[in-house]
Amino acid sequence: MKLFASTARTTVLASLTCIAALLPALAAAQNGYPTKPIRVIVPFAAGSTTDIIARAITDKMSASMGQTLVIDNRGGASGTIGQQAVATAAPDGYTVMIHSSSHTVSPSTFAKLPFDTVHDFAGVTPISSLPNALVISPSKNIKTLPQLLAAARAKPGSMNFASAGQGSATHLNAEKFKMAAKIDATNIPFKGSGEAVTEVLSGRVDYYFSPIAPVIGQIKEGHLLALAVGSPKRAAALPDVPTTSEAGVPGSEFNFWIGMMAPAKTPRDVVERLNAEVVKALASPEVKERFAKLGADPWTLKPEQFDAYIKEEIASNAQLVKAAGLSVQQ
Repeated sequence: MKLFASTARTTVLASLTCIAALLPALAAAQNGYPTKPIRVIVPFAAGSTTDIIARAITDKMSASMGQTLVIDNRGGASGTIGQQAVATAAPDGYTVMIHSSSHTVSPSTFAKLPFDTVHDFAGVTPISSLPNALVISPSKNIKTLPQLLAAARAKPGSMNFASAGQGSATHLNAEKFKMAAKIDATNIPFKGSGEAVTEVLSGRVDYYFSPIAPVIGQIKEGHLLALAVGSPKRAAALPDVPTTSEAGVPGSEFNFWIGMMAPAKTPRDVVERLNAEVVKALASPEVKERFAKLGADPWTLKPEQFDAYIKEEIASNAQLVKAAGLSVQQ
């Protein structure tokens, strides 16, 4: 009997502990959420593409929700510092994260993470997809993607490409393209898009899958040529530029996105409210105009669809990282 009573007490205490942990979240759902400012963790530095998109959308959401959404930049360790801060935050709707598709890459590029990329987060919605444009200097005398492929195949191993860092979205896009096209080219990693663009403009590096925002001016002025975009569909900012698949390299599509996530166990009605507010903000003329200038295409999913998409992309990126032979950080 004593053993039974002890076991029963342990079970009750464990249950009460779980209930106590959920009380802040339940209160948030029932008390007219939001009743105070919401912290939005961005796992990159201020001024990054993810940060710019986050500020554009949260400014509009703040006005609609009647509470300020405060950006908290937690850069470092390829975004994992910010991810951990969100994974361990109270699931009450007052801490969310706006991250990029790097969220689905980190499980493959880190040997060990202090969080579970799937189970410690609840997807709210993607916010935008940001197609990368394959750009090249006019001095290379290559005007189409087939011409680039022909040059690469004529001298295997002689061509190189820029990336904004090992394992970055620009790097993975280029690696997927390289494998689909069956060409041999060398990655030249830089600290960011600025350096990568400069080296391509000079002709010292052959090509770069660049986010559109940093190069749209150079493309329009003729200083760079956009041979294709790496996204599954054409970019609204470059409607006349074909996708890499349309230009003759099927299976090369790469979707770079930015989206909102919350800690796991955040109340479902809170997640759905955040989803609805993002959708509403993306429909506003001000955000549409801002995104158009950034070369960002608005994109949303239902929370459960976003969760499923994240799981699928983690698996596909794992295959890509392995096939490309990318190093894993210990």
